[in-house]
Amino acid sequence: MVRAGLTVERLVEGGAELADEIGFEHLTGAALARKFDVRLASLYSHVKNLDALKCQIAMLALAQLADAAAQAMAGLSGQDALRALADTHRDYARRHPGRFTAARHPLTSEQAGASAGPKLTQLIRAVLRGYRVSEAEQVHAVRFLGGFLMGYITLESATSFSHSAPDADISWCRSLEALHVSLQHWPSTPDAS
Repeated sequence: MVRAGLTVERLVEGGAELADEIGFEHLTGAALARKFDVRLASLYSHVKNLDALKCQIAMLALAQLADAAAQAMAGLSGQDALRALADTHRDYARRHPGRFTAARHPLTSEQAGASAGPKLTQLIRAVLRGYRVSEAEQVHAVRFLGGFLMGYITLESATSFSHSAPDADISWCRSLEALHVSLQHWPSTPDAS
């Protein structure tokens, strides 16, 4: 019998909370069942399987991240918008490490299209418009910024920068300044390939 009040939404939110506590990669159906004090079978009467639940958590994380970024970037452009976008990603990863990892969980094309991933891409494109990166070059610049954000934040969360000076905050600021300069001078020559 399914515990009264157990819904997909509660499971997804509970799974996201648990992912923040123990790590998304350690999230299991059994751990979530313990959190809700139910049998494992009760979970699977609401979600198809663990991957389906993880996809829902990924979609929740993308929505939360996109909403936070949109709010932080409202009314900003250029370097200010770039900093707001980047800082929002970093802050979200610090507050919700499991969810930040979940946001990179593989989704089907249909799920990705229905997620807030396209909204995040549009927010990055909004930053690029402030730098006058041409439409033809935007896909490259979106990947460039996304790669920096994911790479730096992932390395920092793995304590990769904790063993040397200067502090990671200083490198973060310098990296954002370098990104600003790079975007100001983005190449306009189309890729030969």
